[in-house]
Amino acid sequence: MIDDSNNIILPEPTLRRLPWYLAYIDILKANGVETVSSTQISKAISVDSSQIAKDLSFLNIKGKTRIGYEVNTLSNVLSHFLGFKEIHNAFIVGVGSLGAALIHDTGLSNYGLNIIAGFDINPDIIGKKICDVPIFNIDEMQHYQQKLNASIGILAVPANQAQDAADTMAASGLKAIWNFTPYRIKVAEGIVMSNTSIYAHLALIYNRLRATT
Repeated sequence: MIDDSNNIILPEPTLRRLPWYLAYIDILKANGVETVSSTQISKAISVDSSQIAKDLSFLNIKGKTRIGYEVNTLSNVLSHFLGFKEIHNAFIVGVGSLGAALIHDTGLSNYGLNIIAGFDINPDIIGKKICDVPIFNIDEMQHYQQKLNASIGILAVPANQAQDAADTMAASGLKAIWNFTPYRIKVAEGIVMSNTSIYAHLALIYNRLRATT
């Protein structure tokens, strides 16, 4: 059903849609549904059925004529390919309201993200724990990276501290940065970078709301 290689580099739009498919498939799985067609998926999540079939074909996933896709198999294949079945250790830098909320979000562990330490400059936070996650001084990141070997850094600092914090993360040996700040940081070649600015999404919502009034 699939070439079991994790080295497939997918177009970013496809990669962003795959978790949508998985979320719907897992709902069907929980309800005991055994098969599903691309047309059914299309109606549920408003993505064209031909696009769904094309996206899944990148992974050599093909449905059966008049039957569709086997739900359990499709769920397992997508989860495995997306990396949700593996454990990815992560540091979080910036343990203010957003950073603390991400630590409290135990749902992230269902997708393979294991936050093992937090880093900050606030003496009122350093030395404490949030949900059993210890908080250290950011100056100690390289030391703890050598001990704990995290691969991902989650960046949740104020915008004016974002680049310096990102530089520290890269120098400490983190291989990927998930940036929650509105600042577009620069990273060296070889560092995986993903931006998730809630402020940009808020701006989009506000703009579209104004257009409807």
